Amino acid sequence: MKHTALAAALLAALTGCSLAPNYQQPSAPVAEQWDTTEAQAPLAALPDWREFFQDPVLQSLISTALDNNRDLRIAALNVDAFRAQYRIQRSALFPSVDAAGGANRQRLPGRMNPTGNDATINSQYSANLGVTAWELDFFGRLNSLRDQALEAYFASEQAQRSAQLSLITSVATAWLSLQADQETLALVRDTLVTYQDSLNLQERRYNAGVGTSLELQQARTAVNGAKVSLAQFERQSAQSRNALNLLLGGQPPVNTASIVPLSHFKFAQLPVGLPANLLQRRPDILRAEHELKAANANIGAARAAFFPSISLTANAGSLSPDLSGLFDSGSGSWLFMPSINIPIFNAGRLRANLDYSEIQKDIHIARYEKTIQTAFQEVADGLIERTTYQQQLAASNELVHSSTDYYLLADRRYDEGIDDQLTVLDAQRLLFDAKQQRISTQFAQLASEINLYKALGGGYTAQSDASKP
Repeated sequence: MKHTALAAALLAALTGCSLAPNYQQPSAPVAEQWDTTEAQAPLAALPDWREFFQDPVLQSLISTALDNNRDLRIAALNVDAFRAQYRIQRSALFPSVDAAGGANRQRLPGRMNPTGNDATINSQYSANLGVTAWELDFFGRLNSLRDQALEAYFASEQAQRSAQLSLITSVATAWLSLQADQETLALVRDTLVTYQDSLNLQERRYNAGVGTSLELQQARTAVNGAKVSLAQFERQSAQSRNALNLLLGGQPPVNTASIVPLSHFKFAQLPVGLPANLLQRRPDILRAEHELKAANANIGAARAAFFPSISLTANAGSLSPDLSGLFDSGSGSWLFMPSINIPIFNAGRLRANLDYSEIQKDIHIARYEKTIQTAFQEVADGLIERTTYQQQLAASNELVHSSTDYYLLADRRYDEGIDDQLTVLDAQRLLFDAKQQRISTQFAQLASEINLYKALGGGYTAQSDASKP
């Protein structure tokens, strides 16, 4: 029992105490409830991205991007780098045991030989096993540096998850943008065909002496305007496809030229939860908190620097003038060399380093609070957009219906000779604008759902920090 207590006391002494401040999570500088009529409850699990994005083609594109995207690859490599740095820092807590062997053979001239005038040849062989400059962490400096490296590693993990979430939502948005451009392009082509048919009719009427030059120029202007829009959306579609390919990191696994109407896309329902839920599932907030914890641990290292540091160097082995007698009885040797370093005068360097560490912690607190505020705003904006875009989309559908009725009526009245061609062209233009606006509204509504999914944390499930690298 006595030996056990002694061993425990020795272990505690060698481990040292921590001079880092006790960490306290800053309070969230946001309201406790969202300003919305939706039901709000404590933490509710968000669907995984495969559950949220239900379209199989989109799922395939996201999987390809997760495998090939270079930015995500860099984020993963950064995690590996921080893991290696943590292991390096952790290793400083333990002694480094090295084995060494050496041989020395030297000729001394006679006049340098204290025993006589004859030249001599001296030999020395050694084999040692020892510890070199092992710092005893009485004041927790090494422990604090280890904790700082560990929190930096956790922060890099959250940065990787944030990059993954951004990539997932960017691919989804880019795919929807491409579909919106292609749907609009198809609309422009159909409209151009209609305008071209009208122009052909007016040319025949004009050549027959029935139509007027004004009607002919009106029809020609409509055709030219549609050609301008056609070139615009052909360019826009090509650029959207290039942007998608960049996110994928290569060629897409599916044919992106096929048009999928935006009305086809449906997303899973998102539980809103409470603002405090963001602290547990948004990777950017978790990253900011880990960086704050790292800054807090760095204060402990800065405080410990004011105290003496003790290092041990020791080895045991064998020493002999003859190689054959290196391990004979009586050839044993040992070395025990403790050293202490006491800071006395450093021109205020240690004090300035501590001040810097404390200021860095204050900076990270402000950055952490700012991240929470930004997240709160993004979710609040997303909730407002979810309601208003639904209303706007309903109004856009009604506008398309009324514009269609207006065009059909104007075309019939033109055929009956009641109205002129200008009324028909105006009705065609209004119908085209209404359909184009509906496509834009559909895209904006779907994009807002994606942004809300990202703002809520993207289905991220918090993992325990107990699983250290």
